[in-house]
Amino acid sequence: MTKKIVVIAAGGTGGHLFPAAAFAEEMFRRGWRVVLMTDARGRRYAEGFPAERIEDVSAASLSANPMTAIPALFKIMRGVNAAKARFKELQPSLVAGFGGYPSFPALMAARAHKVPILIHEQNSVLGRVNRAMATSAEIVACGFERLDRLPPKAAERKRVVGNPVRLPILAVRERPYPEAPAGGRINLLIIGGSQGARVFGEVIPAGIALLPEALRARLDVVHQVREEQIKDVKKVYEKARVNAEVAPFFTDMGQRLGAAHLVIARAGASSVTELQVAGRPAILVPFAAAADDHQTANAEGLTSVGAADLFTEAEFTAGALAATLERRLADPHGLAVRAAAARASAKPEAAKNLADLAESVAT
Repeated sequence: MTKKIVVIAAGGTGGHLFPAAAFAEEMFRRGWRVVLMTDARGRRYAEGFPAERIEDVSAASLSANPMTAIPALFKIMRGVNAAKARFKELQPSLVAGFGGYPSFPALMAARAHKVPILIHEQNSVLGRVNRAMATSAEIVACGFERLDRLPPKAAERKRVVGNPVRLPILAVRERPYPEAPAGGRINLLIIGGSQGARVFGEVIPAGIALLPEALRARLDVVHQVREEQIKDVKKVYEKARVNAEVAPFFTDMGQRLGAAHLVIARAGASSVTELQVAGRPAILVPFAAAADDHQTANAEGLTSVGAADLFTEAEFTAGALAATLERRLADPHGLAVRAAAARASAKPEAAKNLADLAESVAT
């Protein structure tokens, strides 16, 4: 029997492509052929994506400025036409959209060819492309219970499945939380995200430097910072006599997360979901410029169950951070309780449940 094909439409950032990759792995396990359709920007995040092929189509983000909107519109139309042509060859049984403007051409081609559409929204606010396609989709799957900006006509198609996560993160869930012994070493993990992470390099080392000397001496800090900030951040930690590993990127995130007693992070959908699945307490600082303030909405997944502290960027000062860190790190049992709350809020079967929905609507 000929294997069915699912076209995965995603792009823009890793936040769209990481859940799409976890879904692709599950569909491969079920015997499906997987094709990823994205644009040149999306391809940069698609290294190692589990697809038999990656199709590039042109895409663009529309703005209100007619000087840029008109060329963008022509670029989008070229992408839609290219996707339509490729669909004639592929004959997909399903198109699964994971958001980002590079997903738009494939979703429009699916609508034109009457191919069933499933969309998945990672954030607590429906993104622009998913919002536009929600009423055309058979199912609107989502990562969190809260889903703002969902068109009323699509409300009955909403299904809360969680966000599919990478296998190394799922593996962390199998290990117990490493509760720190009284007076022992404390592992602090700081992950800044791909956008707007400069404030993390400025505020966090300064805040840690304000901690009591005895507490600083017990810290093992792993801090992801922008390349241009590494030298200055290292200087602050060295002056404060804090053991710190500073780098712009860590490839072994599963191992780092597994060792962490507390995490400081943005509140992107992937970050919040991975903290839930791994079961790690956190301090969250939503990216203030995120569209529709969706990161603050995402953070509710952890703050509502008492697993995370939340700072707005305006509140996020060295002094305020130091006060919160001192309170949390002085209470290892409290951190373990918060870790358990994070773990209990997770939906680790997200990839499987999403694949079940996909197979239920495919032709």
